[in-house]
Amino acid sequence: MVLKIQKDHQRFRQIVKGRIREDLRKFLTRGELLGKEGKHLISIPVRGIDIPTFRYGDNDDGGVGSGDAQAGDAVDANAEGIGPGGTEPGRHILEVEVSLEELADILGEELRLPRIQPKGRKQITSEKDRYSGIRQSGPESLRHFKRTFRRALRRQIMTGTYDPNHPRVVFERRDKMYRSWKTVLQPQSNAVIVYMMDVSGSMGDEQKELVRLEAFWIDAWLRRNYHGIESRYIVHDVRAAEVDRDTFFHLREDGGTKISSAFRCARELLDSHYAPGEWNVYLFHFSDGDNSSDSDSRECCRILREELLPAVNLFGYCQVASAYGSGNFITVLHDQLPNLENMTTTRVNNKDDIYDSLKAFFAQGR
Repeated sequence: MVLKIQKDHQRFRQIVKGRIREDLRKFLTRGELLGKEGKHLISIPVRGIDIPTFRYGDNDDGGVGSGDAQAGDAVDANAEGIGPGGTEPGRHILEVEVSLEELADILGEELRLPRIQPKGRKQITSEKDRYSGIRQSGPESLRHFKRTFRRALRRQIMTGTYDPNHPRVVFERRDKMYRSWKTVLQPQSNAVIVYMMDVSGSMGDEQKELVRLEAFWIDAWLRRNYHGIESRYIVHDVRAAEVDRDTFFHLREDGGTKISSAFRCARELLDSHYAPGEWNVYLFHFSDGDNSSDSDSRECCRILREELLPAVNLFGYCQVASAYGSGNFITVLHDQLPNLENMTTTRVNNKDDIYDSLKAFFAQGR
């Protein structure tokens, strides 16, 4: 019976994953999902799925609620009816909890993303014991009490020794069940993600929401590929500074834009804390493409070509649409740094473009 229930649960989880995969593009754009993120799980509303329940046969006998009544009658004798009953079926939406790892796997399967091959000397492997089964022998510290109790109770009921008036369950040696484990190899590759964002006056709340959504899914995919991930955040207008995550997504400033200040700040951060031979480095820059001058855009390309790109797995530039930005920086990158293997640029004009942007960033499995 237990094995059958486990199979049913696994089949239900597969149905849930299938529905999530069908609506993945929609989920990528749902900002409220980020607020439902727990430590290891995220709640996702899935339409068209009912919670598995027991279904009983027909019963012609009377029972609770079988008396005379009409639609709209008050339940309380002192209350008034609120009107006729509805005639349309209700819309049932089930919220399921999905681990971030499962969500990242669905993302990778749907976008056909190849698994990332880490580089660097941090590619060590550790052994980890994972409890994944049950057996009839083992140390008492791993005894599974519930399964042992059920086996003992079932045995006493079958042999007629169980007295419901004086319930007492006595364990025998053959009743005892123990957790079993297997040793799995776990990669220990380390990676750092450096997010950079333009917070000048032309980057409004709508642009920051696009950045927030894309950064969440970037995080989910990279954490699925690496055991150890560190995230660092840099904001800039004409000056750049490292900030915490909350400040990164909520800071609102005014003034001009000097993109090279962010690239210099990222270079100093990597030089101080992340040796390229030991860390897998990912840089992502978000901007509306409006820079202070053409000369600064050329300086950005020089920093990328000579100092940053040789040390990183991937530099991703995401240009978000803004009514106030010139949008010229992505064109400069294409002209000055064409056909570079570890640099990818994307445009995100609205939430629907996030899907294609993520696919472009990780299509090569870098």
